[in-house]
Amino acid sequence: MPELPEIETIRRGLGPLVVGRRVLGVEVRDRRLREPIAARSLARLRGAAVTGIRRRSKYLLLDTDSGLTLLIHLGMTGQLWVADRDKPRRPHEHVVIALDDGRQLRFADTRRFGLMHVVRSDRLDLHPRLKGLGPEPLDGEVLGERLWRSTRRLKKPVKNFLMDTRAIAGVGNIYACEALHRAGLGPRRPVGRIARPGWDRLVVCLREVLNEAISAGGTTVRDFLNAEGNVGYFAVSLRVYDRKGKPCQRCGGSIRRIVQAGRSTFYCPRCQH
Repeated sequence: MPELPEIETIRRGLGPLVVGRRVLGVEVRDRRLREPIAARSLARLRGAAVTGIRRRSKYLLLDTDSGLTLLIHLGMTGQLWVADRDKPRRPHEHVVIALDDGRQLRFADTRRFGLMHVVRSDRLDLHPRLKGLGPEPLDGEVLGERLWRSTRRLKKPVKNFLMDTRAIAGVGNIYACEALHRAGLGPRRPVGRIARPGWDRLVVCLREVLNEAISAGGTTVRDFLNAEGNVGYFAVSLRVYDRKGKPCQRCGGSIRRIVQAGRSTFYCPRCQH
């Protein structure tokens, strides 16, 4: 599933390609997503110019001068890219948005867990998908002291806490594992037992790993492609994720895999406590 760095990579790649472009038409080729695409709603974008593209957690937000915003989630296998209109179709293309420069913004999703909604821009904060999201880990609102104070007496495992979008928005499985390894914290450690210095260290490591992944264009484990259809290269820098049985690059111990909240967690039991 594309996580925060992958969505941020797509956002940065799409910006120069779509901002300022006017929508000439919207073709819905397949309505079947986890929430069926509302073709009439998407048709309201016709004639609007894209004024900006933002990210909130793992959602992309395309703002327009019509007062409407296109909200997109890529689910597990979603891909969003710009192509010349004469380029052949990819399998499982759901939506094609024609732009006034002759190119198209295309959305495909093999497993159909993504979604697309058109929302009034002035009511975005009230949308069920965005309401209640926690602070963004890269904008300075996530502070070690604040996390330390908010987690006293809580028994929730720190890995699960990092992936709770109500606590911190957008930290996915890959980067939670990587940040915890860098910070030397075991994934099962209760958040209430992490001291203030541990939280400070974890926040620094989380930002480091997210920024490094963005610089590398994200992580392609299976399906992720950026806005121009290319893979991300951060996979070569992964220290624990998907490395079960391999040696820890820090201490030489063997990487282990456990399951937490239905997700695979990779860690080094020797240097993460």
